[in-house]
Amino acid sequence: MHLYRRVQVAAWSALVCLWASAAVAQALPSWNESPAKQAILKFVAEVTTPGSPHLVPVEQRVAVFDNDGTLWAEQPLYIQIVFMLEQVRAAAPSHPEWKDNPAFKALIGHDMKALAALGMKPVLQLLGTANSGMTTVDYDESIRTWLATAKDPRFKVPYTQLVYVPMQELLAYLRSNGFKTFIVSGGSIEFMRPWAEQAYGIPPEQVIGTITDVAFSLQDGQPVLTRQPNIDFLNDGPGKPVGIYRAIGRQPIFAFGNSDGDLQMLQWTQSGKGARFMGLVHHTDAQREWSYDRESKIGTLDKALDAASVNGWTVVDMKNDWHKVFAFQ
Repeated sequence: MHLYRRVQVAAWSALVCLWASAAVAQALPSWNESPAKQAILKFVAEVTTPGSPHLVPVEQRVAVFDNDGTLWAEQPLYIQIVFMLEQVRAAAPSHPEWKDNPAFKALIGHDMKALAALGMKPVLQLLGTANSGMTTVDYDESIRTWLATAKDPRFKVPYTQLVYVPMQELLAYLRSNGFKTFIVSGGSIEFMRPWAEQAYGIPPEQVIGTITDVAFSLQDGQPVLTRQPNIDFLNDGPGKPVGIYRAIGRQPIFAFGNSDGDLQMLQWTQSGKGARFMGLVHHTDAQREWSYDRESKIGTLDKALDAASVNGWTVVDMKNDWHKVFAFQ
C-alpha cells in the first residue's frame, strides 16, 4: 500500500505539472513565462484540485500579502509617510515640543537613515498626536481627499495608480480558486482601508495593519470614535504573525512579501503542515520601477532574501518575471 501511495502521488504530481503548463498561457497574463509563474500555478493546482493528495479545504485557503513594495510602490518614500509628512507639517505650529523629537526631525528632513533606525512606531505615534481627537470618519475622509489629489513626483500619476498589475492579477486568480486574500502590512489600517477594496478587491475587514488607539464618546448626543495619540499594536516584523493570529485565527498557506519586515510572516506560514507557498517580490527594475534590496533604507531585503535561498521560497524578479509593472506603462 505504501508503494502504491507513492506511485499515486508521483502520478498526480506529473499530472499537476502538465496542467500547470497548459494553464500558463491563460492565467496571470502580465507575468512572463518563468519558474516563478509556474510555481504559483502548480501550487494552486495542487491545493485546489479534487483528488489531489495536497487538496486544502476552501475554508483553509488563506493568502496574506504585505502592501508596501509587494502590492504597490514604496520608493523613494513609503506613500503613507508622504501623507503623514503633510499631516505633521500642518499640525507642527501647535506642537512646539516636536522640535526636539527625533522622529519629527527625520520626517521633515527626509532622513531615510534616521527613519530606518527609528522604525515606524515613533513616526506613527507622531502622526497619532497630530491627528489626536479627530473622528475616524473625518480621518478617513482626509485620506480619501489626499489620495484624490496627490501625485507621485516621478511618474506624475495618483499614488493609487502605483499598484502592481501582476499582483492584482494574482489576488484575483487566488480568489477565483477559493482563496480568501488579506493585506498584512506595517502601515496603519486607517490609511489602507479607504482604497484597498477598489485597488485590490480586498474589503476593509480583510486589512490587517498597525492600529492606532480609538475611543468611543458622545458628541452632541451622537456616538463617535475619536483617534488617540498612542499606537495600540505595531503590525510589522514579528508582529505580523501575531496580527494574523488575532484577526484571522488561521495560519496562512500562501504568503507574499518583499522585505525583511515580512520575514517572520513567511517563516510562520512555512511552519504549518501540508502544502505551503512563500514568495518575495525582488525589486530589480530601475527603468520601470526601482532597483533595490540589501542596502536600501526603504524595503530592505537582506535576511529574507537569504532565507528564501535556504528554504526554497519563490523569488519574483520584477525585471524578468513581469511583462508589465503598472497599468499606465
